[in-house]
Amino acid sequence: SWVDSIQNQMRSKDKSGKVYLQNKLRSAEWFVSAIQQREHTMIKVMEEIVNWQREYFLSGDILQIKPMILKNIADLTGVDISTVSRISSNKYAQTPYGNILLKTLFSEGVKDISGEIVSARLIQKAIKDAIDLEDKNKPYTDFQLVNQLAQCGFKLARRTVAKYREILRIPTAQLRKIWK
Repeated sequence: SWVDSIQNQMRSKDKSGKVYLQNKLRSAEWFVSAIQQREHTMIKVMEEIVNWQREYFLSGDILQIKPMILKNIADLTGVDISTVSRISSNKYAQTPYGNILLKTLFSEGVKDISGEIVSARLIQKAIKDAIDLEDKNKPYTDFQLVNQLAQCGFKLARRTVAKYREILRIPTAQLRKIWK
């Protein structure tokens, strides 16, 4: 076998071959150690994400996603923010509700009128719902959406509503009226 071949080479008097094999063995051990460290860090980060978003993982309801930023998970795991970003970028988690892109579990929080921090996703859903129910002949302007959301308990600036509307790829009121 190849193991016997290497052991024989290590016992031989060929010093250069022996040094070469020792260097390759150290490189292989380092590589295995690096892979194990990466796996350990990834598991640690995933455990904290699942703990933070427990309600979502139990229900599958996207509205249960709590505000969570990279720094939250970095602080809990003791790793750098860039490490959390790398681990969660372009990676999916298999859930009973389908595969979910890990990055979608991260969202900023916004204070509502009572001072409670709610997920930006909840605000975005409220904006989409308001636009879905609007009179298509007189679509809501961003300022009118601010007033609609205030009635739902969300105190937002007009530019925040505009930002979320753009994230949702919903055109301005003028364009919605033209495209009705």
